[in-house]
Amino acid sequence: MTSSSTPLLYLCLLLVPCLLLLEEAHAAHHGGISLRSQHMALLHWKATLANPPLQMSSWEENTSPCNWTGIMCTAVRHGRRMPWVVTNISLPDAGIHGQLGELNFSALPFLAYLDLHNNNLHGKIPANISSLSSLSFLDLRFNHLKGKIPVELGGLQSLTRLGLSFNRLTGHIPASLGNLTILTDLLIHQTMVSGPIPEEIGRLVNLQTLQLSNSTLRGLIPKVIGNLTQLNALALFGNQLSGPIPQELGRLVRLQILQLNSNAFSGPIAISITNLTKMNTLFLYINQITGSIPLELGNPMNLQNLDLSDNQISGSIPLCLGNITKLVLLSLFENQITSSIPQAIGNLNMLNQLVLYSNQITDLSDNQMTGTIPREIGNLMNLEYLGLYQNQISGSIPKTLGKLQSMQELEIYDNNLSGSLPQEFGDLINLVGLGLSNNSLSGHLPANICSGARLQYLFVSNNMFNGPIPSSLKTCTSLVKITLEGNQLTGDISQNFGMYPQLTIMRLTSNRLSGHISPNLGASTQLTVLHLAQNMITGSIPPTLSKLSNLVELRLDFNHLNGEIPPEICTLENLYSLNLSSNLLSGSLPTQIKKLSNLGYLDISGNKLSGLIPAELGACVKLQSLKINGNNFSGSLTGVIGNLAGLQIMLDVSNNNLSGSLPQQLGKLEMLELLNLSHNQFSGSIPSSFASMVSLSTLDMSYNELEGPVPTTRLLQNALASWFLPNKGLCGNISGLPHCYSTPAANHHKRKILGWIFPTVLVVALGIVVAFVVMILLSCNKRKPQEGVTTEARDLFSVWNFDGRLAFEDIIRATEDFNDKYIIGTGGYGKVYKAQLQDGQLVAVKRLHQTEQGLDDERRFRSEMEILSQIRQRSIVKMNGFCSHPVYKFIVYDYIQQGSLHDTLKNEELAKELDWQKRIVVANTVAQAISYLHHDCSPPIIHRDITSNNILLDTSFKAFVSDFGMAKTIKPDSSNWSALAGTYGYVAPELSYTSVVTEKCDVYSFGVVVLELVMGKHPRDLLDGSLTSGEEAMLVKDIIDQRPTAPTTTEENSLALLIRLAFSCLESSPHTRPTMREAYQTLIQRPSSSSCPVHFSALTLQQGFISSKNKNQSMQHVHNMAGGHFPDYDDKKSAYFKHIQNYNPNGHSSDLFGIPMVKLVDRPDSYRANNLFPEYKKGYMFKYGGPSGCVG
Repeated sequence: MTSSSTPLLYLCLLLVPCLLLLEEAHAAHHGGISLRSQHMALLHWKATLANPPLQMSSWEENTSPCNWTGIMCTAVRHGRRMPWVVTNISLPDAGIHGQLGELNFSALPFLAYLDLHNNNLHGKIPANISSLSSLSFLDLRFNHLKGKIPVELGGLQSLTRLGLSFNRLTGHIPASLGNLTILTDLLIHQTMVSGPIPEEIGRLVNLQTLQLSNSTLRGLIPKVIGNLTQLNALALFGNQLSGPIPQELGRLVRLQILQLNSNAFSGPIAISITNLTKMNTLFLYINQITGSIPLELGNPMNLQNLDLSDNQISGSIPLCLGNITKLVLLSLFENQITSSIPQAIGNLNMLNQLVLYSNQITDLSDNQMTGTIPREIGNLMNLEYLGLYQNQISGSIPKTLGKLQSMQELEIYDNNLSGSLPQEFGDLINLVGLGLSNNSLSGHLPANICSGARLQYLFVSNNMFNGPIPSSLKTCTSLVKITLEGNQLTGDISQNFGMYPQLTIMRLTSNRLSGHISPNLGASTQLTVLHLAQNMITGSIPPTLSKLSNLVELRLDFNHLNGEIPPEICTLENLYSLNLSSNLLSGSLPTQIKKLSNLGYLDISGNKLSGLIPAELGACVKLQSLKINGNNFSGSLTGVIGNLAGLQIMLDVSNNNLSGSLPQQLGKLEMLELLNLSHNQFSGSIPSSFASMVSLSTLDMSYNELEGPVPTTRLLQNALASWFLPNKGLCGNISGLPHCYSTPAANHHKRKILGWIFPTVLVVALGIVVAFVVMILLSCNKRKPQEGVTTEARDLFSVWNFDGRLAFEDIIRATEDFNDKYIIGTGGYGKVYKAQLQDGQLVAVKRLHQTEQGLDDERRFRSEMEILSQIRQRSIVKMNGFCSHPVYKFIVYDYIQQGSLHDTLKNEELAKELDWQKRIVVANTVAQAISYLHHDCSPPIIHRDITSNNILLDTSFKAFVSDFGMAKTIKPDSSNWSALAGTYGYVAPELSYTSVVTEKCDVYSFGVVVLELVMGKHPRDLLDGSLTSGEEAMLVKDIIDQRPTAPTTTEENSLALLIRLAFSCLESSPHTRPTMREAYQTLIQRPSSSSCPVHFSALTLQQGFISSKNKNQSMQHVHNMAGGHFPDYDDKKSAYFKHIQNYNPNGHSSDLFGIPMVKLVDRPDSYRANNLFPEYKKGYMFKYGGPSGCVG
């Protein structure tokens, strides 16, 4: 090298670093490629996080980000260089707690992949995320992000996957997302986004997965959805989408999963979707879909899961469904399908679940109404669940079902099945649950029903099974719930049952079981309900029952138990209902009874107990019903009664040897409805505090030694003398009782005083009355009759009729200032007067009592005033006006001449005149009125006191529902809890243990009234659940009222329908009662000319009604709500089982019943990070809306 080249070399060496620095500066200025700037941006974000997770421990100042956990770098060409840049951030499930807004996205221009799902990110999605122009994958699911979806996301046109599910995002789906034309997966599931699905979504022609479910989207599915021809999964379930299912869905030829369930879609199933031959899952359940199942639905040969349940689908099950041989799930329950089960179902060899319950499945061929279970179902060897309950299936259970070795759950209860249970059922070794309740099955239960040692649920109540308890049950330690009640099973209870560590419910009531109660029963420590009533069990009550610490209900009534009540059972602190009645128990009531602090119902009546009533019973302050009648108790009630202020349903101490005076503490029982003190030796007078028992509706003090005047109370104004006679010397203003007279000396003294006091008092009183009338006229005339009802505490007067305003003076004049001689009855809170106005019109005027209980009566007065001002229905008594004033409060009604249904049925001549045709019309009319209150008023109105006393009849026997003092509106935004209201004998049984008021309470009361209408008296003799076999064999025609002329054939058919409807209204579970609209529609439907004739004259109570459906499950609650028998929700178990692996790719399952891979579908599957389409199965959709007020 020459010396002349040396300076040039040095110059080059000096320029290279400068050029590199210039290049890096240029890069930083034009694109932020500098790894250093990315390094700093990521470290800054880490510093803002709360407790950075372990995965970020490698994120340090002195290390390259390319070596950090969750970071991936790529060399990119930039000019003459290929610098390393951050392209991937993947930190799912890392426990990151912070905000995305703290990450400087502009420093990461080459970021292509960002996965932060399942962390604890909060705050909003920052708008500057749009600076990530290279981003192709963005997954932010399962975080706590909120706010709107940024419109700027539409600028990320390289995105192929966008996951925002399971966040708290709100607002609408931005239309700008339509710019993401290469997007393949759009996941906006389980958020709070609302509004319509944007039309722009039709531009995403490369979409393969679209998931917009479980949000609050509204409106129609846009027709442009048909442009998304690459879609293989579409999930829109759990929104508020409506309208028809668009035919354009038929263009999505690659679609495999279509989930439109849990919306408000209407109209028929779109025929076009039957062309989707690749579809394997079609879920349309919980919508308002109508029409029939398309015959073409058999075309998608790859269909595995088909669920059309909970819609309004009618017609038949098409035979073509038998062509879908890959079908695993077929669910059609809760529709209006009226066909038989086609034999072609037997072709579905892969079927795992067949769910058809709550339809009207019958066989209408030949009009025989004899639909049966097809024997071909026995071909479905993979079937694990079969649900056919709550239909009208008849005939016998085919033996072929015993071949289904995979069967785990078989539920066919609430049908009309007869015959015996195939002994082959004992071969179902995988059986977990068997539900056969409420049919007419007979014969023996298979001895080896628990041969597989997996049986957990056995429900066969209310059938006609006889013979021994299956021997395999003794060692069936897997049992959780067993209900065998209402059959004719025999055997020694101590020998046929063993120890069950998981058992929670055992109901064996109403069988023919004998023997002793085994002490080993105490080993079943999980028991909450133990019912052994109405059997032939002997011996004593074993003290080992005290080990059942979880026990809530214990029923041992109507047996032959003897000995004393063991004090040990008083240690059952959770016991709520204890019924030991109608046995041979002796001795005293243990003082340890005070330990039962949660006891609500105690019935020890009909035994041989003796001694004093222990004062410790007063510690059971939660008692609502107490029956100790029919024993040999002695002593007085003093010291016990005062603390039992919670008694509501009844206090019955009759037929004992009690003596002494009645305690003043009786007045503390302000909620008590029934009091029976009869057949004792009580003496002295009736205490004055008796007037405080304002809820009392039934009273019996007969057969005692009481004397003196009967107190004047609201209840006793219309009391019967039989309530008080015989006694030693009771007197009062009650028909049949002697009047109370003073001594002659006292009368002479009074006459002297009155000689000078009376004129003075008369003048003063007249002056006061005149002043009050003038004041009221002035105040009432200031108001216009058109003003509405208000609850403000001010004078209010508004009376009108079709002739115009009725003057206040006219009301006062017509009743002579509410003279007692015009009283025609007593309502819930006031007396009712008959008034003839000056124009000749007759009206009824209910005037509010002016008593110490004014506040409660005032509420009821205002409640009735407000409700009647809102409604207009021809079968509800019309309110013509009202006046609310501190002195005068009354409501004016139409006068209904005949009086109440109750009084009519008590009158021999009127009862004859009320013939069967008129009675059927009365039932229809009352059903229509209650249906109007429940279904045509918004919010719905619950009457809460439907009784024969509150149904009025005019001279043509047209019925009117009256007395709305206890009525309650059910508002969606308020509590439905209420104090117990209603009339004993008509109150629904659920109100004995819950205060939640529903429309089904009125349905129950209606059922009682219907039976009263048919029988001519209150049906208490039918409803006590203790009919003997001889009584069950009674003909129905012999229990109906014999006073009217015998019914015609047409009337017999209507009566059969009426009685069946009554029993369905009296179901113990409110969920299984019909709605009043269903009841009314049932009554007005004319019998089909093709229906099988009803042989009314041959129907027995057992065959026709009671044993087949309601005998012990429902009816025993009506007469004696103190029995403590909760509704049998277990036999009405509506949930069915599903195999999780059909829906959960991870194979995880809920272990709710301890059954591997099985869970209740009423609960959602657990979502997993890689489970794009987890299934939310059936729940309940509560719908509100409609016009304000009522539709007449």
